[in-house]
Amino acid sequence: YITDLLPHLAAAENAKPVGTAFSAEKLNILVGSRPLPEEDKDAVKANVLAYLREKYGMTEADFQSAELCIVPAGRARDVGFDRSMICGYGHDDRCCAYPSLTAMLDADESVHTTMCILADKEEIGSEGVSGMQCSLIVDLLAEFAHALGGNAAAVRAASKCLSSDVAATYDPNFDDVYEKRNAALINCGVAMCKFTGARGKSGTSDASAELVGWVRRCLNGAGVVWQTCELGKIDVGGGGTIAKFMANHNIDTIDLGVPVLSMHAPYEVIAKTDLYEAYRAFVAFYHFA
Repeated sequence: YITDLLPHLAAAENAKPVGTAFSAEKLNILVGSRPLPEEDKDAVKANVLAYLREKYGMTEADFQSAELCIVPAGRARDVGFDRSMICGYGHDDRCCAYPSLTAMLDADESVHTTMCILADKEEIGSEGVSGMQCSLIVDLLAEFAHALGGNAAAVRAASKCLSSDVAATYDPNFDDVYEKRNAALINCGVAMCKFTGARGKSGTSDASAELVGWVRRCLNGAGVVWQTCELGKIDVGGGGTIAKFMANHNIDTIDLGVPVLSMHAPYEVIAKTDLYEAYRAFVAFYHFA
């Protein structure tokens, strides 16, 4: 739990712009309050460490090499009188990652090699050895090509990739930031985004017309409900996905994912039908790729 300032004492905070109102240095987490009996120094800390040691076998020194993720503790739940939506933390991008994997496991055998890559660090630029900017995928394809007597560059050029990332869903509460004629709508299926970026197409991967046509045939052939979309109005902001990093390796790539409301909020909302259509789209892709 991260504490917040009560509004009765927040006159100075309320005067700050939104961008400076939340200090990262104040996002400290409550992990305990009870002191360890008969402990004179740092008694609360000692009690927390005692719990971690008993429960997980951790010591204080283990924090030097531990990688901990603090996430909202609430469970996912239905939203709406009709229970047509799901509220939960981290739909971006778990609601695309999970069906990407399950679709590959459930899909009929393809005549081509299929892969599902679950990468990390996308929100900070896909950096590091676990992000999509590392050379892992290129190295793997090179190993496969070498083992089969093929050419790695030719394998990449003949490959197709879905960047399964979420799309911004049109929200009538914030009508002025969306281009209505090109926005993803909830309950209208999985969303295909030809390009993202900022100020038009800055910092994006723009899928070719040939790839878009191929994906259209793939989805239509499988009876998948799908839609096209953009991120929002051109001059309002922007964003990107890992698509450009795959495309930089000469792999045809396009974004296809679940439309999300309240993206990046502690709890995000998706439609159950859109999630299911994403799964069906990924099954079709693995089968026809």
